[in-house]
Amino acid sequence: MKKIEPLTGEELLKKVKDLGNLSKEEKARECGYYTKTKNGVDRVNMMKFLNALIDAEGIQLDSKQSTNGRGGRSASYRISVQSNGNLLIGSAYTKLMNLQPGDEFEISLGRKHIHLKQVGSEDEDL
Repeated sequence: MKKIEPLTGEELLKKVKDLGNLSKEEKARECGYYTKTKNGVDRVNMMKFLNALIDAEGIQLDSKQSTNGRGGRSASYRISVQSNGNLLIGSAYTKLMNLQPGDEFEISLGRKHIHLKQVGSEDEDL
């Protein structure tokens, strides 16, 4: 019996979904992530399988260097209230909006949101 090439991308995601209730080792084997030992025993390669799943989902685990040569976190579009009660909006957001030190905002509070409107801007949706 000839060993099949391991599945990748959309094919891998579909096959894993179709395999439903199988264990992760069985899913890896069914998707082609195994090798035969000298004794003829299947050895499941879980790391290759899990890495292929991560790649197929488009999750980027390796940090990419930014254009200015410095690494950093990307914007998650979520912030938490700090222990002192402040909300800190990080530089990732201010850079995306091309904000400069001294730019001012009007704050309006809704029932479940905080809306910031840049003072002097013509666009109401900032």
